[in-house]
Amino acid sequence: MEWYQQSPEEVAQSLDTSLTSGLSSGSAQSKLETFGPNELKEQEGKSFLQKLIAQFSDFLILILIAAALISVFVGEAKDAIVIMSIVIVNALLGLYQEGKAEKALEALKKMASPTAKVLRDGNPQEISSSQLVPGDLVILETGDIIPADLRLVESSNLKVEEASLTGESVPVEKRAQETYSEEVSLGDRHNMAYMSTIITYGRGKGVVVETAEGTEIGKIAAMIQTFEEEPTPLQKKLNQLGKVLGMTTIAVCVAVFGIGLLQGREVLEMFMISISLAVAAIPEGLPAIVTIVLAIGMNKMVERNAIVKKLLAVETLGATSVICTDKTGTLTQNEMTVVKVLADNKLIEVEGTGYEPVGDFKLEGSTITTKESSGLKLLLTIAALANDAKLDNSSGMYRIIGDPTEGALVTLAGKAGIDSAELNHMYKRIEEIPFDSERKMMTTFHDMPNDEGVSSFTKGAPDIIIGRCNRIILDGRVREFTPELKSEVLRVNSDLSRAALRVLAFAFKEYASLPADPSPDKNESDMIFVGLTGMIDPPRPEARDAIALCKKAGVNAIMITGDYKETAFAIAKDLGMAETEDQAMMGEKLDGLSDEELQEVVKNTKVFARVSPEHKVRIVSALRANGDIAAMTGDGVNDALAIKKADIGVSMGITGTDVAKNTAEMILTDDNFASIVAAVEEGRIIFSNIKKFVYFLLSCNIGEILLVFTSILMNLPVPLLPIQLLWLNLVTDSFPALALGVEKGEPDIMNQPPRNPDEAILDKRMLVGVTFQAIAVAAASLSAYLLALRMYGLENIEEARTITFATLIVAELLRAYSSRSQKFTLAKIGVFSNKSMVYATLGAFLLLLAVIYIPFMNGIFYTFPLTFVDWEIVLSFAFIPLVVGELTKVVMAKISK
Repeated sequence: MEWYQQSPEEVAQSLDTSLTSGLSSGSAQSKLETFGPNELKEQEGKSFLQKLIAQFSDFLILILIAAALISVFVGEAKDAIVIMSIVIVNALLGLYQEGKAEKALEALKKMASPTAKVLRDGNPQEISSSQLVPGDLVILETGDIIPADLRLVESSNLKVEEASLTGESVPVEKRAQETYSEEVSLGDRHNMAYMSTIITYGRGKGVVVETAEGTEIGKIAAMIQTFEEEPTPLQKKLNQLGKVLGMTTIAVCVAVFGIGLLQGREVLEMFMISISLAVAAIPEGLPAIVTIVLAIGMNKMVERNAIVKKLLAVETLGATSVICTDKTGTLTQNEMTVVKVLADNKLIEVEGTGYEPVGDFKLEGSTITTKESSGLKLLLTIAALANDAKLDNSSGMYRIIGDPTEGALVTLAGKAGIDSAELNHMYKRIEEIPFDSERKMMTTFHDMPNDEGVSSFTKGAPDIIIGRCNRIILDGRVREFTPELKSEVLRVNSDLSRAALRVLAFAFKEYASLPADPSPDKNESDMIFVGLTGMIDPPRPEARDAIALCKKAGVNAIMITGDYKETAFAIAKDLGMAETEDQAMMGEKLDGLSDEELQEVVKNTKVFARVSPEHKVRIVSALRANGDIAAMTGDGVNDALAIKKADIGVSMGITGTDVAKNTAEMILTDDNFASIVAAVEEGRIIFSNIKKFVYFLLSCNIGEILLVFTSILMNLPVPLLPIQLLWLNLVTDSFPALALGVEKGEPDIMNQPPRNPDEAILDKRMLVGVTFQAIAVAAASLSAYLLALRMYGLENIEEARTITFATLIVAELLRAYSSRSQKFTLAKIGVFSNKSMVYATLGAFLLLLAVIYIPFMNGIFYTFPLTFVDWEIVLSFAFIPLVVGELTKVVMAKISK
């Protein structure tokens, strides 16, 4: 039996404690030794050495290490040093990419209360919350952070802010006397109080029933740590590509080695040629370029109010096909706002959102003031006086001190120019009947100015207040509250409730002097009804446009919230997320569904309401099982598990808890749902650019393989040495590849559906392009090599290799421009529209000149200063790949039509 299903007496008996004096000191110490301290334990992470070793596990990296070892073995230390330098730089970049260790558990610890007030041996005392044990009797007061999971045994007007744990937007009333016979969801357990939530009103006592990992927040902490980090779509694709390249490299090297031996070449020479091929096949600069381009993407996202903590998460955003979003504070403002007022039996719309007291009152489209409606003025006066909240603007932003519902009423009065503090000074409160959950009303008594006696102002649940009123004020006149008028007011109340508004009623009563011993029975009856207010946590204005853009981009948006179904569906319908109520589902129904059934349900459901943290994880898991790339947004502790489980976790930067921020891969600095969509667009652009430079690099590298392989088949000396190939791959190819990484996105990039997560980096169109380009690069370079050999002979092999080296470099620099788009020719996109490409190719060409004409560089790279005649050869062949690339686009465009 769960704790909330037991009475306080049964709980006390189970935990061997007293409901009046708490535990004895001896019993508390004994239990502390049994249960341990009330702290969340952290699992050990990977050591630095383990992380470092992991950086060398990539297949391509292992091939490079093997190539370096062979180079050392055959006496080519220079090549080995260059190769190992590449490996070490990539490892350091990988370690940097992992960044700081996860701090979610640390944040959870911070949320726990540092101290707790308990009764031990019958005496109140303050102890460290870590010393709490099951059975401790905790004293609760307004403002306290609840230090453990408690079964309440006393409650007086107790309200607890549970938004960070359950997602409910308003504080929850707690009632110690309640006991449940059936299973009840976390947010509906009104006799329980949970660790890390905050008391906003009232006082009470509770028996500690769970500590540390046994608490609800402890369960979340444990689940966060059990989730394994999964590779992103980009990681998977790069790993697949690496394995294919690696296996191809080994196969080609073995084949060439065998051919060389059959040709009668020396074993040592063939070793060096095999190394040359390995170096030519592997795009050494690819990991570094991917890292740099993702880092550039991170900086761009900061400009769009999104901080991405993990580099690879940048690209994952581009593949996102579904965004699971929390409601409170994500799609809504997490600021209760009055949007409807019934006064003088007329329904008035209230403009403005949040706690800033700015907004007009509209009656049938026209602005109305309190001068034109005495009933509105009276209602606002009652709302401001029967109220304990305060509006604070000391920090430059309006915030509420006190209950959010009461804060919304203070803001409402402020919109009409009524200052709550001034009003309370003018109408001094002299007595009150506090709110309690049974009466569902609050009444305050005030001295009226000019010795006009005393008035009581009451606010509370509409059905109760309407039943206790016998008169109504309309246009300044008190009239009989007839059954017809009551029926009309109840109809409006029902309409507002169906629209998911939280409705309050207002009434007053007049006295010649303060009644003796005010009581609910005497003073909360025969009242004069004034009107109603309807409030809601309103949607963010920009969220509606963001949802529409999601639909346009083929991204499905799903609301997952701990709030009630009616409220959640109303917000979803307003935002355009859902259309009919059958698209909304209560969390409790998920418990009866198998994982396979849930996979079908998530295909059509747009709103999941009243869900637990475990439900959120199941929903995200079901979406991923359907093949979706899921982003999960949220700001509370209750969101942390799903944020961790999703492909991309997104937290709010302003309202988000530290737990959510440290668990997420991305943080929104403006808490704006629209920024998620902007980040998705940026992610799509980044992946598109990654495909462009992978296409460029692979066609270069395959062209180099074909050049070397064909030369061996023709029984020619190897045209390029390993050190020259390393220069090509690391310097010449890397600069243009980086420039391709900052290309602007295609204009229609958000009109396309999300890419299939199984889509390879190299699609069919790219494979055709790579094939043609590689052949063109190899043919151009081999032709230059053959011509140079004919002109200069084998005795001047360095000059022939330098001509080949220069031809290959210039050809690759020119064809980099063609690689900027798979669909559009240079004539359409413009040769100079990407300034980074101009600077990159110019820089790479100047470095080529340095390698050729600086004497000491000749010794390192085995190059020879070229003559004008040599450059004629180079330029004659270097334009061939560019021309082939542009012609391929034209042909492919015609075929696709």
